[in-house]
Amino acid sequence: MTASVFTCLWRQLLPFLIVLGLALPAAAQEFLDPLVAFKPEAKALDDKTVEVRYSIAKGYYLYRDKFKFAAEGATVGTPVFPAGKKKHDDNFGDVEVYYKEVAIRLPLETAQSGPVSLKVTAQGCADAGVCYPPQEQQLSVTLPAPGSVSAAPAAAEGDALGDESGHIAGLLKNAGFWLAVSSFFGFGLLLALTPCVFPMIPILSGIIVGQGHHVSRSKSFLLSLAYVLGMAVTYAALGVVAGLTGTLLSAALQNPWVLGGFAGVFVVLSFSMFGFYELQLPSFLQSKLSEEASHLHGGHLAAVFAMGALSAVIVGPCVAAPLAGALLYIGQTGDAVLGGVALFAMALGMGVPLLLVGFSANTLLPKSGPWMEAVKQAFGVILLGTALWLVAPVLPAALVMAGWALLLIVPAVYMHALDPLPPRASGWQRFWKGIGIVMLLAGAALVVGLAAGSRDPLQPLKALAGSPSGGSAVAAAPAVPFTRVKSVADLDARVQAAGKPVMLDFYADWCVSCKEMERFTFSDAKVQAKLAGFTLLQADVTANSADDKALLQRFNLFGPPGIIFFDAKGKEIPGLRVVGFQDAPTFLQVLQRAAPGT
Repeated sequence: MTASVFTCLWRQLLPFLIVLGLALPAAAQEFLDPLVAFKPEAKALDDKTVEVRYSIAKGYYLYRDKFKFAAEGATVGTPVFPAGKKKHDDNFGDVEVYYKEVAIRLPLETAQSGPVSLKVTAQGCADAGVCYPPQEQQLSVTLPAPGSVSAAPAAAEGDALGDESGHIAGLLKNAGFWLAVSSFFGFGLLLALTPCVFPMIPILSGIIVGQGHHVSRSKSFLLSLAYVLGMAVTYAALGVVAGLTGTLLSAALQNPWVLGGFAGVFVVLSFSMFGFYELQLPSFLQSKLSEEASHLHGGHLAAVFAMGALSAVIVGPCVAAPLAGALLYIGQTGDAVLGGVALFAMALGMGVPLLLVGFSANTLLPKSGPWMEAVKQAFGVILLGTALWLVAPVLPAALVMAGWALLLIVPAVYMHALDPLPPRASGWQRFWKGIGIVMLLAGAALVVGLAAGSRDPLQPLKALAGSPSGGSAVAAAPAVPFTRVKSVADLDARVQAAGKPVMLDFYADWCVSCKEMERFTFSDAKVQAKLAGFTLLQADVTANSADDKALLQRFNLFGPPGIIFFDAKGKEIPGLRVVGFQDAPTFLQVLQRAAPGT
């Protein structure tokens, strides 16, 4: 069975692989147009400094001493070049050249802020032997008003950037192809059990269980593989689009209607697990598909592939450091091939637990009988929990807590938590009754905590925790007093008026890692004491509006969570960006570096 599936897939993929194999050598023998081989772009670092960055194609280089710069209505100072690579050139002798990328800083003297037209000239060659004449291009850059906020000068350079996403972008720039790809597979393994991936396990498990007790190990593994490939292809495609456009599509889909619709799919699936109905197509379509599926054992593969793709978009929109690093690399270099392959490898690493689920399903699941029905019902409850988890960010906290209480109490009743055991109860009956009692107690704790004013499902009784004398309740850790910023202009004004270090936090209601930072990091007493020395700003990008996108793009971020630090003069502190979740001890070290004297 398995061999026939792989044979069919191989026959479909083989023509594409042959075409790709023939195309690559042919493409390698053609020289690029100079406008493609050397791509310049310019951005303002502040009101008196512009950075001109050249992205250089693989196998090509630019001469350091051939650059020329001029500006209309402004005077260009002495350019600041980074160190290049020494090279013996047949045309110019011993020279200094740049491969892959070069960023040059230009001091500008101008009477006013606003748009400036730059004329940049560069000359380069290909390692294969052809040299190009000097290439002159016009660039436009807008100088900010004096004193406005900008990203750190080194923020786009992976080698100089101290934060993790910058180092990862540097890995892609400087490492070999296979080293970069294998490293991202390792990053995926590290991300495999994060809150962004873990919810996919019950989704896939529910799909496998829904196949019934006839599912074999090979079929369950193929279902898992189809799901993981759907997830991986989607991560790679959306990552490339995000890197080239600067917008994370999955963030745009995190709205109540989309989340509610996807949660509704899981509710429908869960009810079918409970036996309320059978999900099937009309008979005439079913017979046709059954006839086609007989040629390919495992006719549900395409549907499972699509579910994996949807899960990647809806369930896992978090921006962790490896993803941010890959998106940063793609955006800076335009190398969508390496960036996309790296993201594909990362998604495969994230899918390893899912493949293990598929491989072990045949061993772990009961073969037949009433146990199978019980397991299906258990996964129905898990799918309901997944649906609630999806919409939790857009629902009131009290409603979410009540939902978790119901998901614990109702199954506990069905597990006979309130019924006496029969006289000759088996060990399994006693075990399931014990599980039901635990679930019932947990659900009751949620109900009591909800009535007492608690809104944290993980700590429902915290509001009832009394003082040692039994007096008043202990107040929860106070929320961090962030001031919301609505636009880039609002941010500029507040940072310049602060007069002390500033922390800018990017947040969204749907961001799981943002919630983790609130619950486990910002609530820490030592962290809150250290934050007292900062002006605390927060950009809520839940709505993904034009202003939200502008704030993210200002700092080359693709989505939350992200934390930026500014010094007392309003300049970003290089190397201190926080992308993804950080625990309290690690974050304390970052705060100490951002403001050593506080």
